[in-house]
Amino acid sequence: MNSLLYFIAVILVIGWILGFFVYSAGGLIHILLVFAVVALLLKLIKRA
Repeated sequence: MNSLLYFIAVILVIGWILGFFVYSAGGLIHILLVFAVVALLLKLIKRA
């Protein structure tokens, strides 16, 4: 489960970076970033 959350977070961050430079998805990119940060925080909390 932890590796799955990490994988999803990495994919979302990559998508956010690509969308940030392309400007094609608008607000959706920021929602993806929020999901990625939440996934990373959940991973860190479960690890501790």
